[in-house]
Amino acid sequence: MLEIKYDKINEYVCRCHAFSEEELNFFDSILEYSSVPKKSFLLQEGEICNFEAYVVKGCARTFYVDPNGFEVTLQFATEDWWVSDIYSFHNQIPSKLFIETLEDCEFLILNPSSKDKLLTKIPYFERVFRLMVQRNLAATQNRLIDTISKSAQEKYEEFLIHYPYISQRVAQHYIASYLGISPEFLSKVRAKMTRF
Repeated sequence: MLEIKYDKINEYVCRCHAFSEEELNFFDSILEYSSVPKKSFLLQEGEICNFEAYVVKGCARTFYVDPNGFEVTLQFATEDWWVSDIYSFHNQIPSKLFIETLEDCEFLILNPSSKDKLLTKIPYFERVFRLMVQRNLAATQNRLIDTISKSAQEKYEEFLIHYPYISQRVAQHYIASYLGISPEFLSKVRAKMTRF
């Protein structure tokens, strides 16, 4: 049964490089499978992030708490995305972030040791992780531009275009936090949009 869980992650890495069956088998063998219930923390502020987790099933969010005590959502991670605090993971320093599951989740996880082993044995995996970081950086840059240049309604419309499935799966106050607006203001935006 666990064999099936590797299909999607193998498809993911093979979009970056044509790995052999032997290389994929080694990759699969060092991944740690984890089933995590809804409303669990994978990471809390002050902890060192010791994982890069591929989402097989479910939804998680990455957030921080601002000086006023408000949670600011930075990212949602659903199926076929990775979730981690890259800075904490690579530098092995305490994180400023929280990572919480919003649904029951299944992950395939690399830790610093298993990732080093992977990159030593199959250096082409460097390309996979480079492309993964580029994808994440591009999404972050686009989000930053949207935050600065667009109205609340435009930001929400853009969110629905890029992440249509997330809006049906997570509470609206998390989406408001991601967009940088209050839940009440998001309700007004949504009500206005449904009138047209």
